[in-house]
Amino acid sequence: MARPLHTRTCGEAGGFHVRYFLAWSIGNGLLVRNVVRVLDSSYSELDEFIPPDMPPPEEYQKTGSAESLIAWDGIGAAGRRHILSSPNQADIEELTAKPAMEPLRVYVGLNSAETPEERANLALEELLRIGAFDRSLLVIATPTGTGWIDPAAMAPVEMLQRGDIASVSVQYSYLPSWLSLFTQPEYGHNTARAVFDVVYGHWRSLPPDKRPKLFLFGLSLGTLNSEQSFDFHDIVGEPFDGALWVGPPFASPVWQDITRNRNQDSPAWLPVFRDSSLFRFRNQNGPFKPENDAWGPMRFAYLQYGSDPIVFLDTKSAWRSPAWLNKPRAPDVAPELRWIPVITFLKTAYDAMTATTTPAGTGHVYDAEHYLAAWQSLLETQDWSEEDMQKLRAWLKDREEE
Repeated sequence: MARPLHTRTCGEAGGFHVRYFLAWSIGNGLLVRNVVRVLDSSYSELDEFIPPDMPPPEEYQKTGSAESLIAWDGIGAAGRRHILSSPNQADIEELTAKPAMEPLRVYVGLNSAETPEERANLALEELLRIGAFDRSLLVIATPTGTGWIDPAAMAPVEMLQRGDIASVSVQYSYLPSWLSLFTQPEYGHNTARAVFDVVYGHWRSLPPDKRPKLFLFGLSLGTLNSEQSFDFHDIVGEPFDGALWVGPPFASPVWQDITRNRNQDSPAWLPVFRDSSLFRFRNQNGPFKPENDAWGPMRFAYLQYGSDPIVFLDTKSAWRSPAWLNKPRAPDVAPELRWIPVITFLKTAYDAMTATTTPAGTGHVYDAEHYLAAWQSLLETQDWSEEDMQKLRAWLKDREEE
């Protein structure tokens, strides 16, 4: 006998309830929150593990030392690697044959304090403890989602400055950048803003002739959060010096606005914005046009590769050809590549998931030599001969291959 349509077996009823619960959970964010909580816990455990070959540093200026205000076991795996990977005074003096200083790096982990504001204040206290504001350059380096700072990014500027530099970073997540972006975007924004507020606040309290140059740095999700760490209206009366933003994710609001409003004779993959006095773009071959014009009082540089899908992922490419496929094309984008509805978007999305597996200098893997050129452009260093620069490039290449 046929069963009435409105009745179900126990198994069917159970399946219905499970499906209903899943739909309700997703709609209310319950499932997402629980999944993120589990992942966050797992990554947290990995982050806390300290390998035997990573003891705390002995130098008093270093985060995690006996004199530090920040405990070594609280800064996480990415923070410990960042502190230990810094070039030292001896490295710099050996390469340059000139007097140098020990670069200063401050890192505050998620376990170092309870709230973003407390972590930011702890970072400032540590900067003051080691005399960071007495250096000629101070960099607020916003990490990626896992707390990682690309060593290929910081070593070039520390060498350029011959160690006369301090940097500060504060962790806001254990999760990979893509997961942090889609599930906890406010964490990165809030932390970056808190760090900028306290560091900039102290910096502006100093006499102008006693301040270091103040720059921001970010790679990938670090760029997006660094972009949103300040409001131009709040700092226009007393501007800081600028930023180097690398591999900006497609969601980066400042990058989107500049790219959309670029000068019409410049390509989407390497825009020229107005007179180039405030924003400039670079790739592995340098700027789109020679940088003959003078910078303004603030200077912001974007370093991006045309082959970086993290930068150029765009849902609109499912139904229209993206601007980065227009001619002329970036040097690392194949000339035979053609737009195919839907497929181009799916392919770019897939490439975004594997963007960090490409050779250095392509995709989302930024080469130390290109970081070096970008920092040179921003800082306009004049006291390095071409011969010395060749030595530095070789040193950076050897360091990347270790």
